[in-house]
Amino acid sequence: MTHGTHNAVHDPRNENVLIYINGELFPRAEAKISVFDSGYLVGDGVWEGFRLHKGVLVFLKEHYDRLYQGAKTIGMDLNITRQEITEAIWETLEANKMKDGVHVRLMFTRGIKKTPSQDPRLTISGPNLVIIAEYKQADPKSRDRGVTLFTSTIRRGSPDYLDPRLNCHSKIHEVQALVQAIEAGADEALMLDVNGFVSTCNATNFFMVKGDEVWTSTGQYCMNGITRGKVIEICEKSGFTCRQKNFSLFDVYGADEAFVTGSFGGLTPVTTIDGRTISGSVSGAMTQKLQQLYEKEIEHAVQKKKV
Repeated sequence: MTHGTHNAVHDPRNENVLIYINGELFPRAEAKISVFDSGYLVGDGVWEGFRLHKGVLVFLKEHYDRLYQGAKTIGMDLNITRQEITEAIWETLEANKMKDGVHVRLMFTRGIKKTPSQDPRLTISGPNLVIIAEYKQADPKSRDRGVTLFTSTIRRGSPDYLDPRLNCHSKIHEVQALVQAIEAGADEALMLDVNGFVSTCNATNFFMVKGDEVWTSTGQYCMNGITRGKVIEICEKSGFTCRQKNFSLFDVYGADEAFVTGSFGGLTPVTTIDGRTISGSVSGAMTQKLQQLYEKEIEHAVQKKKV
């Protein structure tokens, strides 16, 4: 059975959700895009995933900042304002009568090509915008049980050929890492950077606890997750030492606790890495504190938006 940080509780309402494609809404079974789309042909696009919690799109500004940074990085003009994107999202949510417990996947590709090619000059349409909103609650079993990691031989690349901070459609190296981890009997993959230091996981950001300190990577070789940033902020506000630094598997194997972060699952504890037990309890004491503080941060964001 599939187990990992993206496990969701089954919700039959998702069978009939409406999908937004370039200004139109389609039933799930009819939501299609051309095989000449840049994203399908060459993975040319950027995306974001965020949550609707109690009627509020949580941390939306941070997600937009990353989205537009990514689009500029790959030389793609989204040709739409933040307000217009927000209106499209709410059109989708309201059409589906969604108010809470929803995960939104927002995807931009460069557009339709006249023929299969990498060349952006052969794009014959504007950017394609797809919005998929689903009722998705993280399966509590993942938090209760924790996840296991396996260190992949696939490295997070150097920024001079594919900057690891870019949240783009090209994810094949992360898929490769995850396939290795699954074949090794683990739930997800831990990935090193080009220098051999611990960087991130295939789809989440990695943290560990050493004594009373929280450690995470420098951020140079990983996607700078919104939840990752919030955990770092929470540590700073709460008086916990959070070190963004280089560290190796030598340090990880001796950690007292470890957890991973993501917009969907929040903070998920890690139980073993490469077969080595990290924490005897799920979650560890520090991980529990940070889980609680992160939930409060979400509630604060909701209340602040509603005022």
